[in-house]
Amino acid sequence: MIESLPLLRAGGHPARGTDFTALDIRTTGLRPGHVVELAAVRVRPDGSVAGELSTLVDPGPGVPPGPVLLHGITRADLDGAPAFGAALGSLLNLCRGSVVVAHDLPFVAAFLDHEAARLGADVPVLPGVDTLAAVRAAVELPNHRLATVAPAFGIPARPGPSALSGARTVAQLAVRLFGRHGFTFATPPVLPVLPRFAAGPLRPRADVPVAEPGWMAEAVERVAIGPGGDAYLDLLAGVVADRHLAPEEVSALAELAAEAGWPADRVRSTHERFVVALREVAERDGVVTAAEARELRQVATALGVGAAGDLRPAAGAKPARVLVLGATAAADQLRARVLAEGVQLAKKLTASVTHLVADPTVPANEPRRARAAELGADVLDVRSAPVALGFEPPPAPPAVMPPASWTPKVVGGRILMGAGLLLMVIVVLAMFGGTPLAAGIFVAVLGVGALLGGWWLAEPAPR
Repeated sequence: MIESLPLLRAGGHPARGTDFTALDIRTTGLRPGHVVELAAVRVRPDGSVAGELSTLVDPGPGVPPGPVLLHGITRADLDGAPAFGAALGSLLNLCRGSVVVAHDLPFVAAFLDHEAARLGADVPVLPGVDTLAAVRAAVELPNHRLATVAPAFGIPARPGPSALSGARTVAQLAVRLFGRHGFTFATPPVLPVLPRFAAGPLRPRADVPVAEPGWMAEAVERVAIGPGGDAYLDLLAGVVADRHLAPEEVSALAELAAEAGWPADRVRSTHERFVVALREVAERDGVVTAAEARELRQVATALGVGAAGDLRPAAGAKPARVLVLGATAAADQLRARVLAEGVQLAKKLTASVTHLVADPTVPANEPRRARAAELGADVLDVRSAPVALGFEPPPAPPAVMPPASWTPKVVGGRILMGAGLLLMVIVVLAMFGGTPLAAGIFVAVLGVGALLGGWWLAEPAPR
C-alpha cells in the first residue's frame, strides 16, 4: 500500500509544492494484527494544515483491543466504531496527490497492508517517506522516539496518547526535514491517480491533554536506545515517562513481549538495560535529586531490576538545563546535541534554566534573552554554545609564526649588514694606522657592498 522513497540531503528533486499526509496508528500488538485507531494529517509545504482525519477502528466483534493501559482504547470504545474498510476511503481521499509520511513507516505500512489484505482490497501504491530514517540522517540523538524527536526539532506540542496527536507531530516534522534540513527526493515521487472514494462515518476519540513532562519523561528523552532499538524498549520508555509504572502496565508490557515471541530472559535483560541507562542519565550531570532517586527506584522495583538500589541523592547543586531558541537546522542540531550529551533540554524558560542559546533567527530584542539574564542564565549564540556547554574543547590558539625579523632571509641580511659595518670600522682604524689608500678603498667598497646587500635582504617586503 505504501512504497518508501529514498531521500538525499541535497542534489535531488526538491519537495517544493509537495503536500505531505502524515499517518499514525494504534494497534493490538507489536506484530501486524489489527488497527484500533487511525489518524492522518495533511500539511502544505509551509506547514499549514490542509485537512485531518481521526477515527477509532473496530477490529471485529469481540476482538480484544490490545494493550489498553498503553494506548488507552477499551473494547467499549471500539463498539460502534467503523471497520477499517469503512475508514479506508476517507484515508485515501485525504492522501490523494500527496506523499505519505510516518515515523517508522515500515511498521505502519505492515499493519495497513495486513488490514487491506484481510479485506481483499486492491489499494494503489502510495509514495511514502520514513521520518524515522530521515531524522537519523539529520541529527544524532540518543533515541529516535517521536517524543524525543519533537523537542529536538523545536516542535512545541508533545505527542500525546492519541494517533491524531502523533500524526500532527509527524506532519510538522516532515515540513522541517524537507524545509530547513534540505532533504530532497532521490527520484521524483509518482503520485497515483486516485478516484474519489465514498467516505463512511468516522469516530474520533477525544484527545487527552498532555501533562507537563516531569524528570522521568525528560530523562527518557536522553536514554540511549540506539538505531537498532527494539519496539518493546520504545514502548517501555513511553510507559515510564508518566513518572509512575504500575504493576498492571508491567503485565501489559509482558503480554506484548510474549505475543511478539520474546522469551522471559530477553525481557528481563531489556529491563536491566533500560534501568541502567536511566541511572546513567541521572548521574551524568553529577547531581541526583531526591525526586530523581525516588522515581528511578520506583521504576526499577516495578520492573524487578536492582540497578538503582544504591543510588544516593546529592543536594545543593544545580544541574545544567539548556533552552535553545531558533528555527534553523543549526538550532535543531544543537538541541539534539544537548540530549545526546545527557543534558536536560528545557521546553520553556523557567528559573531552572542555566543556559539560553539563540540562533540568528531570534531577534536581539527577544524578551526571553533579557529574562534569562535576569534569572542568572548564560545567554549564548548557537556557534559558541558547544564550547561553553563543555561539549567541545576550546579551539586551539593559532600557531605562532616566527616574527619577520627571524626568517632565514632576514637573519642572513642582518648578519651581512653587521659584517659590512665591521669592515667599515676596520677601514677607518686602518687609515689612521697608515694603511695604503688603495687597500683602504678596496676594503671600504666591500663593507659598503655588504651593508647594501644586507639591507636589501633584511628590509621587509612591501605589503
